[in-house]
Amino acid sequence: MEVLWFIIGVAAVALGIALSIALHEIGHLVPAKLFGVRVTQYMVGFGPTVFSRRRGETEYGVKAIPLGGYVSMVGMYPPEHPEQGERPRSASTGLFQQMATDARQLSAEELRPGDERRMFISLPVWKRIIIMLGGPFMNLLIAFGLTAILVTTTGVATATTTVSEVFRCVVPAAVQQERAASGLTGEDACEPSDPPAPAYEAGLEPGDTVTAFNGQAVDGWDSLSGAIRERAGEPTAITWERDGAEMTGTITPELTERPVTDSSGRPQTNPDGSAQTEDVGFVGMGSLVENVPQPVTATFGVMGQQLQATAEVVVVLPVKLWETAVAVFGPAERDPNGPMSVVGVGRIAGEAAALEDVPIQDKASLLLSLVAGVNVALMVFNLIPLLPLDGGHVAGALWESIRRGWAKLTRRKDPGVFDIAKLLPLTYVVGIALLGMGVLLIIADIVDPIRIF
Repeated sequence: MEVLWFIIGVAAVALGIALSIALHEIGHLVPAKLFGVRVTQYMVGFGPTVFSRRRGETEYGVKAIPLGGYVSMVGMYPPEHPEQGERPRSASTGLFQQMATDARQLSAEELRPGDERRMFISLPVWKRIIIMLGGPFMNLLIAFGLTAILVTTTGVATATTTVSEVFRCVVPAAVQQERAASGLTGEDACEPSDPPAPAYEAGLEPGDTVTAFNGQAVDGWDSLSGAIRERAGEPTAITWERDGAEMTGTITPELTERPVTDSSGRPQTNPDGSAQTEDVGFVGMGSLVENVPQPVTATFGVMGQQLQATAEVVVVLPVKLWETAVAVFGPAERDPNGPMSVVGVGRIAGEAAALEDVPIQDKASLLLSLVAGVNVALMVFNLIPLLPLDGGHVAGALWESIRRGWAKLTRRKDPGVFDIAKLLPLTYVVGIALLGMGVLLIIADIVDPIRIF
C-alpha cells in the first residue's frame, strides 16, 4: 500500500508540473494570437513528437521529453540589412556572425506572403514584452490560486501561545549547537552547572496556554516573544491556562545569546557562514505550531515569502550548484533549501503521499504546495534576463526601447530593431549551462536526495 501511495504522489505532482508547463506556454500563445502574430507550433516537451494536431495555422502537440515546452512564432529574428545580405557567405566575420546569419535565414524561411505585419519582431516593444511575460505570469496565477486554496482551507503554519516544550536549562546558542551536534537533546543537553530555564522555574508545562505577560493580554506568539526579549533580567508577571484553570506566576527572562532569524523564522548567517546571534531575553519554552486557516488576503504575504526565498536561491544559484556538487561528490551535507530537479520534487511528493497515519487531505495539501512551489520557481527562473529564457527576450526588447528612445532624444538616426540573433552565442552557452545544471541536479536527487520526512 505504501508503494501505491508513493506512485500516486509522484504521478499527481508530475501531472501538476506538466499542466503548469502547458499553461505557461498558453500564457505566451494567447497574447501572441491576440496581437496577430502567426504561431506555427505550440508544443509541450522537447524531442520527437508523440502526438500533434493542426488547427488552423498552428500545430498543437506533445513531445517525448516532458522537461519544458515552447511556442514557435514567425519573425523572432529581424531580417538581414540589405548591405549584409549582399555580402558573400565567405565574407562572414566569423563563427558568431555566421550563427546569427543562419538563424535569420531560418526565421525568414518560415515567412509567407502577408506575414510582414504578423512577425513577432514587427510588434511594438510593449506587445512583445506582454507576450514574453505571459508565461511567467501564468505560473504566478497558478501558484497564487493553489496557495489561496491552501491558505483558506488547510491554513498557514502559525506559532500559537500554547507551550509545546519547556527547557530545563538555558545555555548560549553556540553551546546548544555543540551539544546537539554531539547527539545531546532535551534534558540530556543540560548539565548540573547550567542555570535553570525561567519557564521551568515558573512552573510552566507543555500544553499550557499563555494568556497575559507583564499585565498585557497576549494576542500571539510574536508579540509574546518580542515582549520576553525586551524584559531581560526583569521579574515579570505571567498568566497561563492549564486544563481550563487560570494560573499566575512571576518569570524573569534571562539575557541569553540567541540566533537571529528572518520574518520566516530561518536562521541568519554571517558572511563567513557562521550563525548570527544577539543577546536578548529568553525564558526557555517553545511554541506549538498549528495550521490556522486564514483569509484569502493572507495569500499575498505567503506568496511574498515564497517569491523572496526562491529569488534568494536564484541570485546565488552558481554557488548553490557548486555546493550541491560538493555534497554529491564529497563529504559535505546537501542544503535542504537548495535547488532540486523534477526528480527530487517527484521523490518528495511520493514520500509525502506514502506517509503513514496522515489524513488524505493533508497529503493532498502537501502535493498542492509542491506544485505551487514549482510554479513559483518556474516564474522566477524564467525572469532571469538571459536568452533563451523569457527574461532574455524581455531584456532585449527593453534595450531596444532604450536605444531607440535615446536616438530620438539626441536626434540621431533610428537604430531600428535590436538584432537579438547576435546574442545566439550567449544563448547556446546559457543553454548548455542549463542542461548541465539539470543533469547535476538529477544526479544529486538520485545519489544524495534532499530528505524532508
